[in-house]
Amino acid sequence: MKEFKVTYFFDEEHYIRRFIYVESQERAEQLIHSERDQYVSFTDSRGIYHELHTGKVRVIQISEYHRVDKSGK
Repeated sequence: MKEFKVTYFFDEEHYIRRFIYVESQERAEQLIHSERDQYVSFTDSRGIYHELHTGKVRVIQISEYHRVDKSGK
């Protein structure tokens, strides 16, 4: 599984990020497309719960994410 960062932009200053785990970029795009114009819910890495109506966003970006271990190990 690969990790993908999905960013939902409401305008130039407001956005929400979500991380998903799927097999490929194509599968990530299919998932986001299948969620079009409906509510999605998720908890982010800070433990904050989000409910988002995907029809209310202006731009959605998907990119593969390569997590960096910041613990110094």
